[in-house]
Amino acid sequence: MKKTPLFSWHEAAGAKIIDFGGYLMPVQYNGIIAEHRCVRSAAGLFDVSHMGTFFVRGAGAVDFLQHMTTNDAAGLRDGQAQYTLMLYPDGGIVDDLIIYRIAEDTWFMIVNAANMEKDFEWLSRHAGSFAGVTLENRSGRQSLVALQGPKSIGILERVFPAEAWRELEPFHFRKVEFDGGEVFVAATGYTGERGVEISVSSESVEKLWKTFVAEGESSGLQPIGLGARDTLRLEMGYPLYGHEIDSGTNPLESRLKWVTRLDKPDFIGRDACLAVERVPRKTVAGFVMEERAIPRQGCLLFDSDGEEVGTVCSGTMSPMLQQPVGTARVLRSVMKPGTPLFLEVRGGRYRGRVVKLPFVTRS
Repeated sequence: MKKTPLFSWHEAAGAKIIDFGGYLMPVQYNGIIAEHRCVRSAAGLFDVSHMGTFFVRGAGAVDFLQHMTTNDAAGLRDGQAQYTLMLYPDGGIVDDLIIYRIAEDTWFMIVNAANMEKDFEWLSRHAGSFAGVTLENRSGRQSLVALQGPKSIGILERVFPAEAWRELEPFHFRKVEFDGGEVFVAATGYTGERGVEISVSSESVEKLWKTFVAEGESSGLQPIGLGARDTLRLEMGYPLYGHEIDSGTNPLESRLKWVTRLDKPDFIGRDACLAVERVPRKTVAGFVMEERAIPRQGCLLFDSDGEEVGTVCSGTMSPMLQQPVGTARVLRSVMKPGTPLFLEVRGGRYRGRVVKLPFVTRS
């Protein structure tokens, strides 16, 4: 099992540790509900150093990324980031990721932990077709910390006081110095709250983490585990690889058409996406339960006539709504908000209804 450089800190803090993507990671410290609400009301600090981190360099980097990803990388400028996808030729999703343009010939990307080896192999397989493009896998040597919540920017200003962080726009990033090295601070995150994700060398991450803990104490900052990270992203309707998206799903049937730029030059999987665009059959929809039953991945959903219409992708008891919520891959015929659905759990069927995502709207 792998460990992040912060493992000893998590262990000393009393975190419950689980296996996640081949890493020993904290799932909770003081309870998932309490940690979830802390992020919504104050600020939370997440160790996400298990994520894969790659560099793409060379004069052909832009053309390479345009070919490998679905969004329009050519539209980015230095200091901007972008949520995007990599697809197989049949339109199945290799992974969802964020790419960062440091310079025209230098890019940084963050991928899902469980997919990092597969992703790097996929990128390497195609890089040779683009002159001068080189790849570097810095996973393990580069760490990632997320600071999220309405009080996060105030805490960030105390740690890096020389920068005007409130002017940093979403999906933009800045380079700052910490502990003698370069740190990337990006206005991105997976909670729906305002915040940043910070890429730092693994040698310096513990010092940075402890600095945030000390500076954020007066603002109610708490360390947050992967359990609350999942409930936070689900309340916002954000996809998670292995749940809402995987190698068998097409982005146009997964609420991800907005990052699938079919009008740009050819990319891997484009033809398959065009075919689905002509005849879409399914989508991912949100639903809430009107009876006390918790939706779990793989549970079946039925319409009012008893016909099977979908399968649950993710589900939980929303800490903010105090109501069971879930996402499901459903037929488009039942995607309209207000449509009744029936969740099958252990032989019983329980009433719910389709709702518009996200479940929780944050300012």
